[in-house]
Parts: sequence; C-alpha cells; structure tokens
Amino acid sequence: MNIKRYFPILQWLPLYSRETLVSDLLAAVIVTLMLIPQSLAYAMLAGLPPEVGVYASIAPLILYAIFGTSRTLAVGPVAIIALMTAAAAGNMAIQGTEEYVTLVLVLTFMSGVMLLLMGIMRLGFLANFLSHPVISGFITASGLIIASSQVRHLLGLEVEGANFFMVIHGLFSSLGEIHLISVILGVGTLVFLYANRRWGKSFLNRAGVSLYTADMLSKASPVFAVTMTTLITWHWQLDQVGVRVVGHLPSGLPPFSLPPMHPALWQDLFVAALLISIMGFVGSVSVGQTLAAKRRQRIDPDQELIGLGAANLGAAFTSGMPVSGGFARSSVNYDAGAATPAAGAFSAIGFAVVALFMTPLITYLPVATLGAIIIVSILSLIDFKSIQHTFAYSKSDFAAMLITIVATLLLGVEVGILAGVGLSLLLYLYRTSRPHYAVIGRLPNSEHFRNAERHAVETDERLVLLRIDESLYFANSRYLEDIVMGLVIRYPQVRHLVLSCQAVNLIDASALDSLRTINRRLKDSGVQMHLAEVKGPVMDRLKTTDFLDEMSGVVYMSTYDAWKVLHERAEAEESGQSND
Repeated sequence: MNIKRYFPILQWLPLYSRETLVSDLLAAVIVTLMLIPQSLAYAMLAGLPPEVGVYASIAPLILYAIFGTSRTLAVGPVAIIALMTAAAAGNMAIQGTEEYVTLVLVLTFMSGVMLLLMGIMRLGFLANFLSHPVISGFITASGLIIASSQVRHLLGLEVEGANFFMVIHGLFSSLGEIHLISVILGVGTLVFLYANRRWGKSFLNRAGVSLYTADMLSKASPVFAVTMTTLITWHWQLDQVGVRVVGHLPSGLPPFSLPPMHPALWQDLFVAALLISIMGFVGSVSVGQTLAAKRRQRIDPDQELIGLGAANLGAAFTSGMPVSGGFARSSVNYDAGAATPAAGAFSAIGFAVVALFMTPLITYLPVATLGAIIIVSILSLIDFKSIQHTFAYSKSDFAAMLITIVATLLLGVEVGILAGVGLSLLLYLYRTSRPHYAVIGRLPNSEHFRNAERHAVETDERLVLLRIDESLYFANSRYLEDIVMGLVIRYPQVRHLVLSCQAVNLIDASALDSLRTINRRLKDSGVQMHLAEVKGPVMDRLKTTDFLDEMSGVVYMSTYDAWKVLHERAEAEESGQSND
C-alpha cells in the first residue's frame, strides 16, 4: 500500500522550509482575522450558537492538512452547507434546542463517514451526477433563500417561514415592526461591505496603496465592520434598546462531543447527510482544482473525499458542524500566499486562540452585522447570467435548472436538488435513447466521410454507411433496430449495411441482443451487416461472445476500408449481373 496516497502530508512536509513557514504563517494570520466573522455568521445561518462556527474551524483544518491534497483549500463552515444543515435538522427539531444541536452533530458525523468511505472506495465519480445546470440552479435558489432569511436580522424582525415565498410574505407583513437602530446598523454594514467589494480595491489602489495591500484590505472589510459595529453597540448599550447581539460566548477549546448512534435517527438523516456530503465535495473539488491550476498543481479527488471526511469527523467530535472547502476563504488563503496545507493548521491555532481568549470581545456584536456579512458573501452565488446562457444553449438543461430552482424555493433544499438530479438523469436517458445518427458518404478524392444530408459526398444505394453517434445500451437498442430497418425500406437496392462505430464506447448486453436481431433481419432481407472502426475495448468484449461468428459480414478497421471493399464488390456484382 502506498502510504503517501492516504497521507499527502508526507509528500510536502519533508520539503518544508523556513520560507514556506513564513508564507504559511502570514496566510494563517490573514485568514483567521478575516474569517472569524464569517464562521460566526455561518453557524448562525445553520441555526447554531455562533461559537460552533469557531469550533468547526479548529480540528477540521488540522485533519485536512494531514489528509487533503490541495495546497490552498481552506476548510470550514460554508453558506450552502450551513443552509442544507439547517433545513435537514430543522425538519426534526426546533433551532436552539439541545435536540437540534444533537441532530447537527449526527449529520456532521454521517457526512464524515460517507465521505471517508467514498474516498476509500474511489467513488468520486458520483459527483458527476450533479450536472452544472443543476448545481448552478441549486446554488442560485439557495442564495435567494439565504439572503431572504437574513433580511429579517437587518430589519430587526422575527419572521419565520417554511419556504422562500412564505419568508418574503412574512417580511412584507411585518414591515410596521421594523427596528430602526437595527436597520441603521444592518443596512449600513450591508452598503459598506457591498461598496467595498465593488469599488474598494480600485479606490485604495488609486489612492496610492499597492495592489496586493489594497486587495487584502478590501477583503478585510468584514473585520472592520464587526469591530466598528461591536464598539458602537457596546459604547451606547444598544442591546438595551432592542438591538439583538451575539451575547455571551463560552470561552475555551471545543468540548468533546459524541454523536448518538441510533439507527432510526441515522435512517431519517441519511438522504440529507448524503446530499450535504456530495455538495460539499463538489464545491471543494471545484475550488481546489481552480486554485491548483493557477500554480500548475493538481489535486486527487478521491483523496479529497478522505480529507473532507476526516475534517467532518473531526468537527463531529469537537461540537462542530458540517464543513467543506469554501471559495471565499480559499481565495483569501491563496491570495495571502499559503504554500502548503500547514497554513490551514496554523489558522486552526488562530481560531483556538480566539476560542480561548477573545470570545468576550464578541458579546456586543450585532446580529444584524452578521446578517449583512452573510448576504454580501452569497451575492456571487446568485448567478442569473448562467440561467440566461443555459436557456439560450439548451432548453432541456434549462428545464432541469428551472425545476431545481422552483423546487428548492418552494419545497426546500433536499427536494430541490433531488428533483434537479432526477430530471437531469431522465433527460439524459431520453437524449441517449434516441441518439443522433447519419447516413454518411465519402468526400470526393479523400478517405473522409460526412453526413450525406449536410455535405456533397459520394454514396452508393447498394451500400449504406450508418454512423451512430452514441454508445449502445438498453435505452437505445430498440431505437437502433427501428433505424436500421427503416433504412432497408428507404434503400431497396441496398446489399451491404455498415455500422460505423467511431462514437460507440460501449455495447451492453441489451444492445448486443439487438445487434443479433438486426443481423438476422438483414440476412433475411438479403443484406449483409458489417462493422467499422470498432474501438479496442468494445472489440474485446465482442470477442468474448459468438456474435462475430454469427454476423453475416465482417469488421473493418476503418470506414474507408469498408467503402473501398464493399463498393468495389457491389460494382463487380452488378457488372457480373449485366454480363449475364
């Protein structure tokens, strides 16, 4: 067994240098300072006490540094996973209760186990079942849900709702109860953060600040917002006049937690945990691969499953919540110069210091500020341009995206993503059950063949060359029978039919039975069936059967070879009949 495959730390740690240490330490300090507000906010989004966000940023980061393969991926609480966690646990318990916290720990533990097992079994390909339109639609809908859920904090309202539209209705119904000071703090923070994200970097750069420093200062704007609003709330004791604050947070390292091992509870949470695992993995790998490509590095998706699984197990046993690799925190880590996963471990030490000594400083942090931080951080998730582009390019993919968005907004995150995945698979089966095919002919004076309906090509009514642009499997095997027999009727002079198989990567058992049926029917009609350009793996499978012996024709290396031999044979046969 290659131990470095399961412990990537052994690949980079022996090469660790003083220069690398300095880079990682600097990145860790920057990441810790910038992500403290975000970690608190995402814990609140998940319906958990704010300190859980800090707890989930300690052990998971250390474990990912040992088992993860990305040099710059920063693991911790992320918005989408927090929303999915709140939706799953909220269906079974009330937020804020001990039962709710227990459910989140079970979700975290199950997610860790699932990711770990998928990594050991190399099941990273399962993420491919989430098509980009479905993911994009789900993230856009989730962004809208997250934003709407945080508006109430900006306005100082107590609004609940079973879905996006009920929350919006509740907000409009409660406009008369808006808390003015909370609005000033929340909306003011929102405007500041948005303006800083949009124009802060360029403004500072024009003011003479270096591009790198301007970028770092711009990304540190949440820290400034938290500091200022906390000081304002503390100085004027705004919590005494109705401004909701985080309140007292317990000091100390994360307490050990043991998720209950109740089979019935695991059964109830299985689907939710699986979806959280897959969405977290998809997001992490996407971010990790993007950042790795910038440095000409690579990550191992299967090992990433193990790394994320270990991180979630660490969170489950340290009173945390489900974690994943986040785009915002990873971008900060990358831009800050992180050279190895050790930067994440150093960030974990920073969060541990916060948990031990700095929680009293957060007591007067307004909840409205955290709501503004969440809203601004998820603005980039709401991608209406992607919806427009998908609609213009593929109506079927747009249908899957739209169903995902509507189902997520109306019925919740679990139903939304399952509906999108289910529709995507159904659309795939429909498309591949009716594959594109073309009767092809030879381009004059060449060995190339193209669609006879699109190009001026040489054809022969006695010889039909049929190109199938899809693998052959149970869903399209009968369709192929109909196509072939339709061509026999269409070309009454045909004596040879060649299936050009350059696009065929698979012939399953059902398709093989259909090929046998086609061969028999063609033989009864006085037509020989031939194959051309059969790929090696497909031919290897065919050789294990007696189909090639049964086939009335032969297998040609290329379509040109089939054309040359059979065209000349047809000419000779016709010439012989003419002489007779």
